[in-house]
Amino acid sequence: MDVKELREQDISQLNEKLMTLLKEHFELRMQHKTAQLGDSSKLGKTKRSIAQVKTIIKEKQA
Repeated sequence: MDVKELREQDISQLNEKLMTLLKEHFELRMQHKTAQLGDSSKLGKTKRSIAQVKTIIKEKQA
């Protein structure tokens, strides 16, 4: 998802997106540990998306 699209969402939608990303990141970590993850770059992309969403939430709260 593009950062511009994230900035247009309200805080409740961003919180839902954050929870989805956290669950996805957990599942990717488990797949990586059990050697079932084919593309390990997904871990970094998901982690970056989580950071972006958290940053936008903080900006909107201030």
